Amino acid sequence: MCSCCACAHTDRGHGVWFDSSRCAFLVSTSYVRAFVCGASLGDLLVMATRTATHNTTSHSTHLANAEIRDRLFEHLRTHHGELQRHWFDQIEVVAVDGANLSLLVTEPVRLSYLQRCCVPQFTEAACVATGRLIGVQFVGDRVAPATHPTTSLASNAVGAGATGEALFDEQILLSPDYVFETFVVGPNNRLGHAAAQAVALKPGRAYNPFFVHGGIGMGKTHLLQAVCQEMLRRDPTTRIVYISCSTFMDVFHEAVRAGRMMEFRHRFRNVDMLVIDDIHFLSKHEQTQEEFFHTFNALYQGGRQIVLSSDAAPSEIPDLEERLVSRFNCGLVARIDRPPYETRVEILKSKAALHGIQLPDDVPAYIAARLDSNIRELEGALTRLRGLSMANGVPITLELAKQALADGRPVDVAGGSSQPTIQQIIDEVTRYYDIKLSELMSKRRHKSVALPRQVCMWLARKHTRFSLEEIGGYFGGRDHTTVMHAVRTVGAKTQTDTALSGDVTRIEQSLERHNNAV
Repeated sequence: MCSCCACAHTDRGHGVWFDSSRCAFLVSTSYVRAFVCGASLGDLLVMATRTATHNTTSHSTHLANAEIRDRLFEHLRTHHGELQRHWFDQIEVVAVDGANLSLLVTEPVRLSYLQRCCVPQFTEAACVATGRLIGVQFVGDRVAPATHPTTSLASNAVGAGATGEALFDEQILLSPDYVFETFVVGPNNRLGHAAAQAVALKPGRAYNPFFVHGGIGMGKTHLLQAVCQEMLRRDPTTRIVYISCSTFMDVFHEAVRAGRMMEFRHRFRNVDMLVIDDIHFLSKHEQTQEEFFHTFNALYQGGRQIVLSSDAAPSEIPDLEERLVSRFNCGLVARIDRPPYETRVEILKSKAALHGIQLPDDVPAYIAARLDSNIRELEGALTRLRGLSMANGVPITLELAKQALADGRPVDVAGGSSQPTIQQIIDEVTRYYDIKLSELMSKRRHKSVALPRQVCMWLARKHTRFSLEEIGGYFGGRDHTTVMHAVRTVGAKTQTDTALSGDVTRIEQSLERHNNAV
C-alpha cells in the first residue's frame, strides 16, 4: 500500500509494480522505506534525512543511557558494595533531563526500598557517572517521571482506595531481600516455611493465626515479609498492616490520648491481613492486651489473616493473658531453631549471590564451622569479609576469611574459636540467672531482668569486637547509649560488689569451657 496515495502496489521479487501513475519514487535506506507519490527528489531527500536524524538521535541517547548506567553501577560496586543486589541488573536509565536522572524500577517493593533507603548513594554515583551535579529519582514507569522521588509504597506503588486511604499500611519497610526465593530451607525451619507459603496462597483459610517463634536472627522477619510480598504480588490491592508490636502500642496510646479510638480500630480491623512482629512485647501491658484481644477477634471472625512473630512460644510469654495465649495457639505455631551446618553453608552462599559476592567453596564452609548461633552473625561475617577484600583490593580467599573472622570473633592460631559469640553469651546468662529470653529482650526494668541484661551487654563488649550499636541491635534494637550505660554500670559494680564479680567470673568460665569443648 502506498504511504501517500493509498494505492495498491505489488512486490514481485526485487521489483515493485506501481498501480498508480502518481507513485513517483521509492525511497529505501537503512532507516526508512516509503513510497512517495507526486513528490520531488528534493522532498524525498529532506524526508529521508529527517527520519534518519531522528532514529540516529534515539540510538545515540540509548547508547548514552547505557554508558551512564554502566558507570553508575560500577561506582556503586566499588564504593557502596553493601548496597549491591543481583536485581540491580533490571534497573534502567530512562531519562537524563536537566538536573535529574530517572531510573526505572517496575517492582513496587524494590521501588519503595530504593526511594527510602538508597537515594544518597545513587545520587553520589550519578554525579560521578555524568560528571556533573545531578539528582536521582526512581520511577515506576517510563511515562511522567515522579516529581517526588520519595513517594512511599503505601501511597504510590501499591495504590490507594477510592477515598485515598493507603491499601498497604507500611509501618515497617519491606526489604526486597526477604522473599520466599531467598529463604534457605533446612530441618530447623521447614515447618515455618511451608506454613508461610500456605498462608500467602490461602490467607485466612490455611493457618489462622500463623504464629512463628524462635531466637534472635533465625529468619522470623524474613518469613513475615515474604508472606506480605507474595500476597501483594498475587493481588496488589490486598490491604495489609505490617507493624512492630512496640509501634502498635505507641499508636494505641496516642489514639487513647487524642480520643481517636474509632480511627485506630478502623485502621487495624478493616484490613485483609494483620502482621505484627515481636508480639511478646505485649507482656505486662494489660490495656493494650485488652484492645488487641478485640482486634484479634474482629479479624478472626471476619476470616482475615493474622500473622505474628515472637521470641518465645505463646505459653512462654510472661504475663500474657490466658485468653490471648489460647487464641495464639488455636492456629499453627511454628518454631524456628538454629540452622545446622549444612544450612548455614547454603545461607552464606545465598547471601553472597544476593550481593554479587564471589566466594570460593572453602570460605562458606569455614565461616559456617566457626559461627553457629544465628543468621545475623553469618551476615556480619560476610560483610566484614567483603569490606576487607575491597579495602585491600584482593580477592576473597580462605586466608582472608580467617582474618575477617578474627576482626569479629578472635580465633587461635590453629583456627579454633577462642572467644564466644553474642548468642552464646545470651544463652549462658539466661541459664545462669534462670530467666527467659523473652524477658531479657523485653522493656522490663525490674532488677531481676535489668541486671542480667546489663551483664550480657558488658560481656559482649568485652569478649567481642562488635560496636555499641551492633550490640544494642541484639537486645531488641536498643540505642548505643543504653549499651554504654550498661557497660559502665557493670564495670563499676564489679569493682565494689564481690557477689556480682563472682557471678560474672563464673559466667566467663562457663563460656570458656563451652568454647574449649567446641
